[in-house]
Amino acid sequence: MLTGIVLAGGRSTRFGADKLQATYQGIPLVHHAALRLVELCEDVIVVLAPGVDGAGFPPGVRTTNDPTPDEGPLAGLHTGLMEAVRSDMVLVVGGDMPDLQLDVAREMVGVLDAAGVDAVVLADGDRPRPLPCVLRTWEAADVVHTLLHAGRRRLRDAIEGLRTAVIDESTWTAMDPLRRSVFDIDEPGDLNR
Repeated sequence: MLTGIVLAGGRSTRFGADKLQATYQGIPLVHHAALRLVELCEDVIVVLAPGVDGAGFPPGVRTTNDPTPDEGPLAGLHTGLMEAVRSDMVLVVGGDMPDLQLDVAREMVGVLDAAGVDAVVLADGDRPRPLPCVLRTWEAADVVHTLLHAGRRRLRDAIEGLRTAVIDESTWTAMDPLRRSVFDIDEPGDLNR
């Protein structure tokens, strides 16, 4: 079983407002990420900031909240992993990543199945991107838990702590020449790209 996790608990500091509720192509930005995952995953979890209402998401999407504010994306991932306990694998995207290409996501899942690793990410230039990623649920949960107790908060720390396969840029961009799978919205002007 594959579960999708949307990390949507950030503060949107560069955006200046709650970017995940900003309208992108007619619906709230965060709904795009969730809807992409619904197409591929049996279960989709959106991890929201503490106190944020999870009502209004499309069918097939459930929400949960980080227990503590401002703990960073690694804490959000931990929350999502604890909700995904019925799955062997999770596909993780940011709530500000509206255009994950399903062919790229399927390739990532296939590599995780075949390569004997715990994580799969995409190369972007000279380094791997932490999102999107596909993870083995229990292995990732153990590493994330250990990192959080050590005071670490970056997603990249989890990727570096797992046996990770990196899909080279030429491979995934052959399926996604416009690079939409790694497109994220950081500033209001990005909504028009």
